[in-house]
Amino acid sequence: MKDIEFHEYTRPTSIQAQAMPVALSGRDLLGCAETGSGKTAAFTIPMIQHCVAQTPVGRGDGPLALVLAPTRELAQQIEKEVKALSRSLDSFKTAIVVGGTNIAEQRSELRGGVSIVVATPGRFLDHLQQGNTSLSRVSFVVLDEADRMLDMGFEPQIREVMQNLPDKHQTLLFSATMPVEIEALAQEYLTDPVQVKVGKVSSPTANVIQILEKVSENEKVDRLLALLVEEAFLAEKSCHPFPLTIVFVERKTRCDEVSEALVAEGLHAVALHGGRNQSDRESALRDFRNGSTNILVATDVASRGLDVMGVAHVVNLDLPKTVEDYVHRIGRTGRGGSMGQATSFYTDRDMLLVAQIKKAIVDAESGNAVAFATGKVARRKEREAAAAQKGATVATSKLSMMGPSVNIEDKYRFMIAASNMKREGAADSAWDD
Repeated sequence: MKDIEFHEYTRPTSIQAQAMPVALSGRDLLGCAETGSGKTAAFTIPMIQHCVAQTPVGRGDGPLALVLAPTRELAQQIEKEVKALSRSLDSFKTAIVVGGTNIAEQRSELRGGVSIVVATPGRFLDHLQQGNTSLSRVSFVVLDEADRMLDMGFEPQIREVMQNLPDKHQTLLFSATMPVEIEALAQEYLTDPVQVKVGKVSSPTANVIQILEKVSENEKVDRLLALLVEEAFLAEKSCHPFPLTIVFVERKTRCDEVSEALVAEGLHAVALHGGRNQSDRESALRDFRNGSTNILVATDVASRGLDVMGVAHVVNLDLPKTVEDYVHRIGRTGRGGSMGQATSFYTDRDMLLVAQIKKAIVDAESGNAVAFATGKVARRKEREAAAAQKGATVATSKLSMMGPSVNIEDKYRFMIAASNMKREGAADSAWDD
């Protein structure tokens, strides 16, 4: 309770109020909450309480609790929250196990004995296979952003971990979306779970003002520069700091190019993508969090789990492929009840996604419940629908180019008749001569 007070938590959020009593009771939980809802603390506090009630770990013991997350950035944020909420506990150790960092240091830490491991699935499985840790004492498991882990292809690793857990364990599965793949995973590995759903799952958050602007592909960067230079001018004029802004782009190379273009305009920008090494990524996030850099240009590596207070503006220079990725991107702003803005540039190729976004905005404004079909099955159906629509457009275009249809036999009959008439005319002319 001292650590919660130190963390300046005074009132629980909706997901915390609903999930924590369930988790503390020992029941399995299937949690679905919109971004920025405070779900990390919702599972961290019960997890620490659970570990404190167990026999302490010793050297060579496996952890008491395991949290699996899809990305290094999310794992680091969870670890930070765990340490903040267990700072008063003596001999309570937490280890972070992710790729891109020194595996020898992780090995030493794991073998020394830790209460909680926060990990990405691939690297944790590496340590299991090398015998650096074990699942023998794990009695509390959290699968965070489970939908994202499945999207990234971690399902085999998740299954291997879940199948080798002790019989007696508690599982908390959190997902921002609820595709059929997640329902299947929950059915297989959760025992009679309590389902907790907060907010409109997979819908744009109501406290984010969304602007959609159609531009050509060649105009995107110039339009972005004009937008952010104008924001910088207005901020300076009103004696306010430049609002924290995240710009999402499609490719790593474009990420660096856009960041350099912004810096050339006198703006403070930094790039964050999977091609940068771990220390550079941590440095970029640190500069963005402390405000020394106020524009973060990122690929989707930052769209989930990136919890930076005070992000006022999200710009989609390139729209993502799916609605749920759009939802998670714009969810980086408007967190914790504050207002935010999302500006998205789109071209003709984005029309299917834009139609879905516009419908969701209208539904949300009219108060209708809105939820998008999510997951790989839904995406495949969307691709099939888009392909069918494209095929129909191409077919219509070809027909319009061809003009009125002509029976091929009639066409040749006409040509033969014309040819005969021409020959007869030539013969008549020769006869006259």
